[in-house]
Amino acid sequence: MASVREPAVAGTFYPNDPAALSALIDTYLEGQNGHGTAERPKAIIAPHAGYIYSGPIAGSIYRRVAQARDRINRVVLFGPSHRVAFRGMAMPSHTHFRTPLGNIPLDTREIAALCDMPEITIMDEAHETEHSLEVHLPFLQQVIDRFTLIPVVVGDASRESVAALLDRLWGDDETLIVISSDLSHFEPYEKAQAIDAQTNRKIIALDATLNGREACGCRPVNGLLHLAKARGYSLNKIDVRNSGDTAGSRERVVGYGAWEVTENADTGDHWSRAEQQTLLQVAREAVRNPLEGENNYNINLDRFSDRLKLQRATFVTLNINGRLRGCIGSLQAHRPLIVDVANNAQAAAFNDPRFERLTHDEYQRVDIHISVLSEPKPLAVQARADLLEKLRPGIDGLIIQEAGKQATYLPSVWEQLSTPEQFVSELRRKAGLSAEGWSDKTRVMTYRTEDFS
Repeated sequence: MASVREPAVAGTFYPNDPAALSALIDTYLEGQNGHGTAERPKAIIAPHAGYIYSGPIAGSIYRRVAQARDRINRVVLFGPSHRVAFRGMAMPSHTHFRTPLGNIPLDTREIAALCDMPEITIMDEAHETEHSLEVHLPFLQQVIDRFTLIPVVVGDASRESVAALLDRLWGDDETLIVISSDLSHFEPYEKAQAIDAQTNRKIIALDATLNGREACGCRPVNGLLHLAKARGYSLNKIDVRNSGDTAGSRERVVGYGAWEVTENADTGDHWSRAEQQTLLQVAREAVRNPLEGENNYNINLDRFSDRLKLQRATFVTLNINGRLRGCIGSLQAHRPLIVDVANNAQAAAFNDPRFERLTHDEYQRVDIHISVLSEPKPLAVQARADLLEKLRPGIDGLIIQEAGKQATYLPSVWEQLSTPEQFVSELRRKAGLSAEGWSDKTRVMTYRTEDFS
């Protein structure tokens, strides 16, 4: 028997008239803010305030969802509970959710099946007046032709339990994941900007430790970040603004942001443990040979799989008792992976100008670490502050080029230089540039690595 949840905030958060609502959403979808990297985002984070405040930011991400309207037929929508306190996550008993644009059918069969998870309860009360899910529905109806809905209100739930439910519902190309959250609440404009900038850095770094001061939807967002990190996905910022930028006073503002999740990891490859062990063995043999009087280490490519003969760029790092003993690498792929590893291992041991040649005694104690690089991609930035905002701590390797000078830091350097300001300043010093400087001719590129030892 059909059971319909009626809209709770139509006429307040957004227009109740279908024509006016559709026209308003179209104006937000036609805006210019937001530039993503995914052709079709698999999952998104988007705000849930009244449209006059957060509609432009929501439009920046939903216009990207519209590119996938031909493939999406199911939407999984997570949002925080604002009015009802409870543990776990709540789903409704309804068969449809209604908006001024029409009824949306729920995936009732899947909802029933999910009740085998101890964190899931059927609780219509949690959905009855909750706006964090409802405000997304007209946008979804505008950009997707037909879809079924799985709505989840998140109460007091751990990031692990949210991630487990997301993992179960992730699906393939037919499923869109939507995480609903606003950012900072009721701070002065400049303070809100600072808080939201830090929240953005945590999100793109997949730091699943957001709190309620940073995002009212911190629990579902943290669950998404936890799962994205486990799966090797990336999050990219589309838009971050606040109500002072859209329609409100700047004395007490609310922050809004939009991000997309892409399933294609930037590294492009994932090396099996067997492949990793082969590369590490070759690196060790390449270092040992000169120490035993064999200056040439010739690699018979026929011994190795086709994947290990793909052209890839690598860095090889040598450590003894946790201290750097040599590091040499390639930034551009120009030879087979297995050859690049062997050559860089030898160079790190014997040709790093910062160190003496590795000795036989040191060889017995050396640890070898290999980083396989993705292809460096130019990062469009207008100023130093723009670069600091876009960098993803713990994820991005960075190349800086300026005045004929160049230097790079691998993503692993974030362990020593944990803030974007430190990371960029020290890299500029490494390149022989002023730490705080910037030029219109400064060029930056980012890359990711797959690391093993």
